[in-house]
Amino acid sequence: MALPVSIVVVSRHRPAALMRCLTGISQLDYPGFEVIVVACPAGLAALAQRADADLIKQVPYDEPNISAARNLGISRAAGEIVAFIDDDAVPEPLWLTHLAAPFDIAEVAAAGGFVIGRNGITFQWTARTVDATGQATPLDVSDTQPTVLHPTPGRAIKTEGTNMALRRDVLARMGGFDPAFRFYLDETDLNLRLARRGLATAIVPLAQVHHGFAESARRAPDRTPRDLTEIGASQQAFLRKHCPKEARATAWDRFVGDQRARLLGYMQRGPLDPLDVRRLMRGLRRGGREGAERILDRCPEIPRAAQGFLPYPGRPGAPRIRLSGHIWQAASLRRTAAAKAAEGAIVSLYIMSPGSRYHRVAFTESGVWEQTGGLFGRSLRKGRIWQAWSFQRRVDSEVLRTQNVRG
Repeated sequence: MALPVSIVVVSRHRPAALMRCLTGISQLDYPGFEVIVVACPAGLAALAQRADADLIKQVPYDEPNISAARNLGISRAAGEIVAFIDDDAVPEPLWLTHLAAPFDIAEVAAAGGFVIGRNGITFQWTARTVDATGQATPLDVSDTQPTVLHPTPGRAIKTEGTNMALRRDVLARMGGFDPAFRFYLDETDLNLRLARRGLATAIVPLAQVHHGFAESARRAPDRTPRDLTEIGASQQAFLRKHCPKEARATAWDRFVGDQRARLLGYMQRGPLDPLDVRRLMRGLRRGGREGAERILDRCPEIPRAAQGFLPYPGRPGAPRIRLSGHIWQAASLRRTAAAKAAEGAIVSLYIMSPGSRYHRVAFTESGVWEQTGGLFGRSLRKGRIWQAWSFQRRVDSEVLRTQNVRG
């Protein structure tokens, strides 16, 4: 029997991204989950226009603190498992099926899946461990089967805030997320606290979400940084909380150097100029001074939810439909795909153009998984740049590539 899961989505000043995320959640093929949205007035106003608004727990919150917002979501969660996804992310239909499965093992306290980047195909983050300075290191695990991992001295199992789940009772006893981490390292702090307790984490490669890196006050649409103040504050707070005192100065200097190198990369590509780099670095150091004074460990136990479990229907057992055609048929195919999705199907649409253009996958506002690219182009970026295909064989290959996460 599937464990009941509470999905928490935090959103601030991104109502369009939130609506797309919720459309993705509405297609989850999982029999028992509820949805909790913690959002600003704009997000809640957009949510009120949805037909499923009454089936979603809504929590008003409009402060720039994702940890505090998530804790409000946990306080409303009535499921045995609490899962987290960002508002600029969309889950594959079998996300919860895979992410919740390892909790059948009693020792598993947390689980994290793989995160797909903006092209809809390449992984942004897979399995990693993290140390007391916040430095993450890739970890080699199966790319199909869950792997249960235990922390080692000085290292924790890394999960991503946009694709992770924990047992609610464990999370509540720990006090949820530390609000000292308003944006950056929030889940990493939680990983270190789990490790301190010796608790196991499952890495679940087939629990996949697509993460868009939507625009915010901290970054432009092309991911160019706009402000590093909060990153600096969280990094300094993290070092105070987890890093041995004698190693903090060296770790901070390395972090500052890494951030400067990142900004110089943006400057070389064009989005930033030297004055921008100087301004952003001033903000980083200013944040570091603030983080050196920030109060830590304000994590009281979170009480049980006053409201019971509010089941969201999702689409358990929904029919899967695939549509495919050439680029000159795109308009007609998109109309058909949108109609099928509105009828309750999970729809994958493949639109092929002549040539070898790289493939991209996007989840559309109408709720369709749309893949576009050249018939002879590559989808997996490690594949061959050009490969001869028949049309049908190419479509079959792409369907096979996603069947374990989409069904």
